[in-house]
Amino acid sequence: MAILRATATRVVYAVILLLAVLVLNFTMMHMAPGDVADTIAQSMGGADAEIMEQIRKDYGLDQPFPVQLGTYIGKVVHFDLGYSFFYNQPVVKLILERLPATLLLVISAQLIAIILGVVLGVISARNPNGLASHFVTGLALFGYAAPVFWTGILFLILFSLKLGWFPTSGMRDVTTTGGWFAEALDIAHHAVLPVFTLCSIYLALYSRTCRSSMLEVLGSDYVRTAKAKGLSASQVVYKHALKNAVSPVITLAGLQLSAVISGAVLVETVFSWPGLGTLAFQSIIARDTPTILGILFFSALVVIVGNLLTDLALRIVDPRVRSKQ
Repeated sequence: MAILRATATRVVYAVILLLAVLVLNFTMMHMAPGDVADTIAQSMGGADAEIMEQIRKDYGLDQPFPVQLGTYIGKVVHFDLGYSFFYNQPVVKLILERLPATLLLVISAQLIAIILGVVLGVISARNPNGLASHFVTGLALFGYAAPVFWTGILFLILFSLKLGWFPTSGMRDVTTTGGWFAEALDIAHHAVLPVFTLCSIYLALYSRTCRSSMLEVLGSDYVRTAKAKGLSASQVVYKHALKNAVSPVITLAGLQLSAVISGAVLVETVFSWPGLGTLAFQSIIARDTPTILGILFFSALVVIVGNLLTDLALRIVDPRVRSKQ
C-alpha cells in the first residue's frame, strides 16, 4: 500500500510537471521570431494577402495567445498533437512512424551501457589499483571529453569508410531478401555503429558510478560481517554488495534518459537514422512548429515516465528506499 500511495503521489506531480512543460514549450515557440503563416506560405510557393489570412484562420493563428494555448492543451489532452504542414500528416502519425527506430537505438544503447558499466565497475572495484581500474578511469575520461557526434564521425570514418565493416547510413538495405530474419540481421548490422556511439558516453558514466558505489559498499560493516562468516569473495560481491551498489546506477540511468534522447538527435543525424532525432532536426530546419511541439511534448513525457519507473525500480531493488515510505 505504501508503494502504491507513493506512486500515486508522484503520478500527480508528473501530470502537473507535464502540463508546465507543455505551456512553456508553446510559449517559447510563440515568442520565436518570424511568422508561422509565412513559413507555410513559402512551402506553398507563396500566397497573397487573402490566402495568408485564410492560413492564419485555419491554423488558429488569428486568435489571441491565451485562446491558442487553451486550444492546444485541449487537443493534447485528446491525444491530438496537431497537423504537420511540412510533412502534410498528423504529428501523432509522424511520431509513431519514427518511434520504433529511436526506441531501438535508445533502449539498446542504455541496456548495453548499464550492463557493461556495472560489470566494468564491479571488476575495477574488486581491485582498485589494478589494470582494470585504470582502464575504467581512462574510459570514463574519454567518454566525458568526447562529444557524441565526434565519436560517431570517428566510428563512421574508421569502421565504415576505411574498413567497410558497417553501412554508412540508414536503418536497412532495401535490397535485402530472405524473410524477416534476414531483415532483422540487416537492421542489427546498420544499428551497431549508432548504438555504440550513443552508448559510449553513458558506458563511461555508469562504470565510474558503479565503481565508486561498489568501493563504498565493500567498506561497509555488513560486508565485513559477511566476510567474517566465511563467505567467498564472489558471494560477498554479487549476493550482498551488488544489490546496494547498483542503486545509484539505476537512479542515474533514469536521470540520463533525457540526455540519451537529446544525444539520439545528434547520432541519428550523423548516421541518417530514420528516428525522432532526424525528424526533429528536419522539422527545425523547416520550422514545422506543430511537429517540433509534438516531439518536445513526447520527449518530456518519456523523461517523466522514465523517472517514475526509475523511482519504482529503486523501491523494488533497494529495501532502504522502501523503509522511508
